[in-house]
Amino acid sequence: MTTQILTTPEADLAYDVHGPLPTADGRPPLLMIGQPMDAGGFRTLASYFPDRTVVTYDPRGLGRSVRKDGRVDHTPERQAVDVHAVIEALGAGPVEMFASSGGAVTALALVAAYPDDVTTLVAHEPPLIPVLPDAAAAERARAAVRQAYQDRGWGAGMAAFVAMTSWRGEFTDDYFARPAPDPAAFGMPAEDDGSRDDPLLSDRSWAVSGYRPDVDALTAPRTRVLIAVGEESLDTLTGRTSQAAAELLGQQATVFPSHHGGFLGGESGYAGRPEAFARRLREVLDEAR
Repeated sequence: MTTQILTTPEADLAYDVHGPLPTADGRPPLLMIGQPMDAGGFRTLASYFPDRTVVTYDPRGLGRSVRKDGRVDHTPERQAVDVHAVIEALGAGPVEMFASSGGAVTALALVAAYPDDVTTLVAHEPPLIPVLPDAAAAERARAAVRQAYQDRGWGAGMAAFVAMTSWRGEFTDDYFARPAPDPAAFGMPAEDDGSRDDPLLSDRSWAVSGYRPDVDALTAPRTRVLIAVGEESLDTLTGRTSQAAAELLGQQATVFPSHHGGFLGGESGYAGRPEAFARRLREVLDEAR
């Protein structure tokens, strides 16, 4: 693995290249991106592709990538510009891409803006609230997470986030009538450290979960776009957004093993089934050739 720093006017972007460039097998590099997760979250998944050149990166302002634009918000369009710059820096032509969560939203924005950058995109569980039939209620649930974080700190905010993302089905009155979840019940600290800059719990990433995909651009023939969903996520928030997004694009969501973090290994507190996940990803990418 080699690590590179790509200097742009707005950020210094760190990315890792696992394998040779040009690629040894003649296939495009496989770029893996997340948000707000950085490159470290793909360590296990990348290890199951020893025959491929895999590229991972840290989004601006996260991990090793330093922002210079004076902003703290995260938007798919701005992140897409960064990923485009990384792809150009690789100098290997268009890539295949696996993108998860907020990274999947970035990837959808990338394909819409730069259709020649990606041959096949597997967008895993993009949290696209506007595509839901209960979008207004989902936005209310998202706002309650932010409020818990603002009022009581990280533990309370994360407990509220877990409760929101694990809720099954639409956000009904029953959801909002529940008492605030206890951070201790999730193994999280109850004390408040005073910080309010978490990109997941604040409103800094609301542009990500509030993104509206460009259906016309994403159904154009230049890039094959597949929306993926974990088999354990089907009726949770990101499972529902994935299925709704797939329907918008005229397809059924491609089902993967495990949950929202199904590719994560044992180093994560929420490990999935990374070997089975990698096998499924390989199948999907091979079918797209």
